[in-house]
Amino acid sequence: MAGPLAFFAVFFAYPVAAIVGRGLRTDGAWQFGRAGDVLGRPDILGVLWFTTWQALASTALTLLIALPGAYVFARFAFPGKQLLRAVVTVPFVLPTVVVGTAFLALLGRGGLLDDLWGVRLDTTVWAILLAHVFFNYAVVVRTVGGLWSQLDPRQEEAARVLGAGRLAAWRRVTLPALAPAVAAAALMVFLFTFTSFGVVQILGGPGFSTLEVEIYRQTAQLLDLPTAAVLTLVQFVAVGAILAVHAGTVRRRETALKLVDPAQTARRPAGAGQWALLGGVLATVALLILLPLGVLVERSLDGPSGYGFAYYRALASVDASGGTFLVPPLEAVWNSLRYALVATVVAVVIGGLAAAALTRRAGRLVRGFDALLMLPLGVSAVTVGFGFLITLDKPPLDLRASWILVPLAQALVGVPFVVRTMLPVLRAVDGRLREAAAVLGASPLRAWREVDLPLVRRATLVAAGFAFAVSLGEFGATVFIARPDRPTLPVAVARLLSRPGELNYGQAMALSTVLMVVCAVSLLVLERIRTDRSGEF
Repeated sequence: MAGPLAFFAVFFAYPVAAIVGRGLRTDGAWQFGRAGDVLGRPDILGVLWFTTWQALASTALTLLIALPGAYVFARFAFPGKQLLRAVVTVPFVLPTVVVGTAFLALLGRGGLLDDLWGVRLDTTVWAILLAHVFFNYAVVVRTVGGLWSQLDPRQEEAARVLGAGRLAAWRRVTLPALAPAVAAAALMVFLFTFTSFGVVQILGGPGFSTLEVEIYRQTAQLLDLPTAAVLTLVQFVAVGAILAVHAGTVRRRETALKLVDPAQTARRPAGAGQWALLGGVLATVALLILLPLGVLVERSLDGPSGYGFAYYRALASVDASGGTFLVPPLEAVWNSLRYALVATVVAVVIGGLAAAALTRRAGRLVRGFDALLMLPLGVSAVTVGFGFLITLDKPPLDLRASWILVPLAQALVGVPFVVRTMLPVLRAVDGRLREAAAVLGASPLRAWREVDLPLVRRATLVAAGFAFAVSLGEFGATVFIARPDRPTLPVAVARLLSRPGELNYGQAMALSTVLMVVCAVSLLVLERIRTDRSGEF
């Protein structure tokens, strides 16, 4: 536990505490009264209310749309199922900046709906809700569908034999077993939408602001650190409560009904009702997931002289960016790949050590350590990024001018995915195998290398793939610390969208398409590696 604890203490707890301290301390004295002043402001209360109700609405809408998909993937066998599973997961690993850009191309000015019917939904809450469903659809499908596919259908059939109707058998047998998974998925969706940044920043306009967007505005635009510090603490408390409840649902999910091989539960659809359900889910995937991505690609090819690669060619020129960049925007691709590779190595090492520690010990300390590892998913990335600038500026950690800052910030987001992917596999390793290796004279290191490593190699590759994908798209912290001459892809897209002009808009679409393709390829490779359903993501 020492390595992960040191990493989180230096690169997470210290920067966040420094930002909060700078905002709430004056002349060495804490000014906690500022919290009441900030939380009493009508504009801040409006932000808190919008953050909460849009997260609740996004969660409810996601469950309503995604639960039929979870059932289809769990119980039906049909051609192309594995490919479709990968397709619906693509939005989850896409950067939120790309998600916002895709829906801007569909719903915004000059978008598909605007061109066809003169309808614009950008700067409305509907655009935000739909983008959140698009992003979180896979969370429900994979979390709930993964458990649903392993529930023994004979339990429900036994209830039918005893006289229960189809609905009553499902309500009394299957639903209680699925409830922890549904709750866990709902909490994760709520967490991601409660802390939404890129989607709201791009689609919400000036009229809508979540806590994360407001922290960014107060920090980067207004330089009001006291207000940003109070909002960071509010978000920290809320996220801590969500994660505590989520941990309880995960423990309850582990005590579900008897699980079986998913291959035994999937059947070819039978009857008009099941075929109609499959068709409805496929139509939903086409409209909700494929259409925004397709429109994004189409807008990237729709140049000033007709369809072609004009916007992609413009990415290779500094002049074409209109002074937005010091280097050609295309260099952001190579910067992002290099940063993401380094971040992946760091995340796998730190996350692997943490997962190994969590399997060897038990108790409240370890449960608290497990919760700590999840905090970067919910604590303001904007606060972490700005905290890097004001804390890592003195020897021996004067890293302000170093390129390593970006991978370190990205690794913080990747570690939770590594832990959650590797932990179930490590827990499944029979401890008697290690004991047998020790009896035969193997050192602890050799026992790990000869026993654990072969069993978790596949899970490690999957964890590395997820860490790479989420590192590639990290935006909240990177927007503060990426150097002007070394922008990452999400930062480059956001800069291009913030400037007027058809060329800048087209280049943003082209860069977003490049980032989408890289993330999609990474995920398709993961699906080929991952022949089981181990891990929680």
